[in-house]
Amino acid sequence: VPVTVSALSGEQLQRINVDEFDELSAFVPGLVVQEQSANNPGFVIRGITSDSGSAQIAPRVTIYYNGVDVSRSRGSYFKLYDIERVEVVKGPQATLFGTAATIGAISVVPAKPEQEPGAFAQASYGNFGAVQVNGMVNTGGETVSARIAGFYETRDGYVRNIAGEPGTASADLVGVDQDDLNGIDQFGLRGSVRAFLGEGTADLTVTYEEQNNPGTAFKSGSIPPTGGDTSPFTFAELGGSPFSEEALGIDELKLERQVLDVNLTAEFPLSDALTLTSVSGYRNFDSVETFDADGSPLFYLEFGEDAQGEQMSTELRLAYDDGGMIRGFLGGNIFVEDGTQGVPFSTDEGTYLACAPFAAFAPVQAALSAAQGGASPCVGADGALNAANASAILTGGAADTVPYASSFTNGGDNSSYSVFADATIAPMDGLELTAGVRYLYERRRSTYSTIQPQSQILAGLGIPGQSLLGTADTGGQVFSVSDEFDAWLPRFNALYELTPGINVYGTVSKGRRAPVLDLGAQASAAGTIPDFTLVEEERVWNYEGGIKGALGGIVGSVGVFYQDYSNFQTSFFDETGSIVPVNAGTASNVGVEAEAQARIFPWLNAFGSYAYID
Repeated sequence: VPVTVSALSGEQLQRINVDEFDELSAFVPGLVVQEQSANNPGFVIRGITSDSGSAQIAPRVTIYYNGVDVSRSRGSYFKLYDIERVEVVKGPQATLFGTAATIGAISVVPAKPEQEPGAFAQASYGNFGAVQVNGMVNTGGETVSARIAGFYETRDGYVRNIAGEPGTASADLVGVDQDDLNGIDQFGLRGSVRAFLGEGTADLTVTYEEQNNPGTAFKSGSIPPTGGDTSPFTFAELGGSPFSEEALGIDELKLERQVLDVNLTAEFPLSDALTLTSVSGYRNFDSVETFDADGSPLFYLEFGEDAQGEQMSTELRLAYDDGGMIRGFLGGNIFVEDGTQGVPFSTDEGTYLACAPFAAFAPVQAALSAAQGGASPCVGADGALNAANASAILTGGAADTVPYASSFTNGGDNSSYSVFADATIAPMDGLELTAGVRYLYERRRSTYSTIQPQSQILAGLGIPGQSLLGTADTGGQVFSVSDEFDAWLPRFNALYELTPGINVYGTVSKGRRAPVLDLGAQASAAGTIPDFTLVEEERVWNYEGGIKGALGGIVGSVGVFYQDYSNFQTSFFDETGSIVPVNAGTASNVGVEAEAQARIFPWLNAFGSYAYID
């Protein structure tokens, strides 16, 4: 096919023991998948990432499950078990899938029910108490077949966390006995039914997945654990918040996540040349994760994330192929999503004022330093946690801890409607020319609200009305902004067969990342008002070409590409420490991707991949 694509069958995934996205990236050139946690995966194609958890920002890399877009970051992770195939397509794809992929797509197709009965089961045990079990049962008939597959996986954390143990600083400051970090506790179940309707088929698939994983190891590089050091390879002491359950949603450092996915796909031949395909899906995810962002025993930067979302999609596609000179397809898609990302925060006011690197707190920090004989108000040169004494000093001994809790929530309510058509003509033997286009119309709505109370300690020092994070307080009032956009996304491909086993190809395609309705809040003389910035749509033109071939027992491809971006969207930390999206102007990248397999013996297959990007 005249695009750069890597495909792995379920059988091959089993042979190389790949059942996670990050493991998959080791075998696909130009793909990197970073799994900070099941709630926060980062998908990178050709050096460009898609990992924002904001409900206001569209993903760049599109993840398809059973042909349906599931790319929203906090709902995109799932286990690769009982899989028919995985396809990774590089470059913008305006017409191949239900929604337009900006810079590439990862398409995962689970195994379908078969008419022949069958079953399998696998189990393994490893260090850190690792247990992994997965299996499948398939029953079939001439008219209906059914399949149930599932997995269960658990493993203790491999980063020791001493927080809460007797004699540790966190036992006195926080008092929560935390689990070891980077552990796993998850399971999933998939049930599917296939009906054989004459020459057609209808597939209903329901998937449920759940994680109850221990916390992520954000160990501090500057504040050592009790009796330890700041090396990332030794034990940690992430204490968390003593008010974690009421302020952040879970009583300890942990991820609790549930995902439900329902898919209905039907395919009906209308004639020898025409096939109608319908793909509809519903996905719901709900996740709460708590993490210790300062990575130390201090009750300092304790955050949570409460992400929820629903996605619904339906697509009709009519394909024409009579084996002659012309083939093609046309169709339409409706995609609707609604989600929120809430970020609660918990801290001890004195500790925060002693450690936060903001100029506004410099006088307070100077006073704390003077009260402690000139030592650092946060952490002393000897590793002493001086910040733990800050609340007592600043309140004149009235309170050892001054709890503070705040939150902000962003939301996105987006819908897109598109029609697409794609045609391929073969004007001569060995030559195929393809042209396609998608017209996209979308409505986007962003929401934002905050609860940012004033600091009690600052108010007592004569600085009233100041929140600790410097973020304006809407008092829970929800601001909103909406807009409408449209776009034309074309693609052009050419394929020429040099020999029956070797061909060359070239492609030009346009990709688009939706505009960002970046909505926040700011203080004014009239009170808190919306703070809105429109970050224009990101556009990319992709040019690539390559050669693919099979010669004897060797199969491989080499491709080169150049991508030219305008309105390149990126993010940076503003003066308040918040991450904000911005239009960074123009950008470009150029690269080479290659992969090959060689069947050396019937029992030995060698394969490798290489990617270079600038």
